This record gives sequence, structure tokens and C-alpha cells, in this order.
Amino acid sequence: MHMAWVALVLVSFVCGSLPFSVWLGKLFLKVDVRKYGDGNPGAANVFRSGNHAIGLLALLLDISKAAAPVGIAYHNLEMRGIPMVCIAIAPILGHVFSPFLGFNGGKAIAASLGVWIGLTVWKASSVGVIGTLVGITLFTSSGWAVMLGLAMILLSILLWLRDPLLLIVWASETLILAWTHRHELRHKPALRSWLSKRISPKSR
Repeated sequence: MHMAWVALVLVSFVCGSLPFSVWLGKLFLKVDVRKYGDGNPGAANVFRSGNHAIGLLALLLDISKAAAPVGIAYHNLEMRGIPMVCIAIAPILGHVFSPFLGFNGGKAIAASLGVWIGLTVWKASSVGVIGTLVGITLFTSSGWAVMLGLAMILLSILLWLRDPLLLIVWASETLILAWTHRHELRHKPALRSWLSKRISPKSR
């Protein structure tokens, strides 16, 4: 049993490390998507390259590469406890430290969403997406938008799901995403101009 869950962690890590955005960019767009935007090998930079169809495909694959191994381990194999926590965190670490990219990677937003889909299907994942979208609407920094999404997931765990395993996964994921967004989180959250003007209109 011990070797079984260790193998599942490795499989989950390898799945998470698959750099679909880079591969799709080179295969269909003939570009290195890391030359766009923030330089990360994620789906967002495929969108920034100008091809939304390939960007959507990259996003779905980045979500699925985490959702599939986590969902199979949690629902089909009924893994629980620390082994399940390790399996759930592995694809995020795989994306951040991909051996296919010299142990460099992206910010793991899509992979993190995939983990919550794998664990809770729509429950925590939908709350996280809504929170992140609200954050994108409110804040200029995607890092703070992600933190708002994570805060909403925490709220759903505490008030609705009430599973200690999910709480441990959330804490681990939050630490990783805080690290991948560390440069953005060094600055205080700034509201978008349309909102700041409404809150603090210039005096006449």
C-alpha cells in the first residue's frame, strides 16, 4: 500500500509537469509562449499570443492534468489522509517545477483549479473560480485575485464541506501559490481605476 500511494504521487507529479501550453504553442502557433506576457509557460500566455482557441485548449489540458489523477485517487481509489494530500499537491508542484522545462514552470493557477475539481467536482472549484473572477474585476494584480479565490475556497470548506483533508490541501496550495505570485503580493492590492474613482472621486 505504501508503494502504491508513492507511485500515485509520482504519476500525479508527472501529469502536472506536462507543459501543454509550451507544446501547443510550438506545435500550432510556431512560437514559444514564454516570450509573451509574464514569461510563464501557462495558458494565459497562449491567449496573449493571439490564438484563443489554442489558449482554451491549453487551459482545459492544464486543468485536466491535475483533475484526472487527483479525481481517480480520491473518488475511484478512495485514497485519504496524508497520501491523498501528497497526491493532490503533486500536480501543482509538477507544474511549478516541471522536469520537461528544466524544473521551471508556471504559476499553477489552472492546475490548482484542477485539483479542486478532482477533489470536490464543482463545489470548491466553482467557488474558487467566482472568487478569482471577482478579484480580477476588482484588483489590478492577478496575484491578489487568486488570493481572493483561495479565500472563498477556504470559506466553502469551513462552512460547507468541513473536511480536514481539504483544509490541509488548501493550506498547502495557498503556500505554493503565494510563492508563485510572490512578486505581485509584495505590493498592496490596488483597485482598478474604475472602482477607485467611484470610491474616491476627485473633489470639485
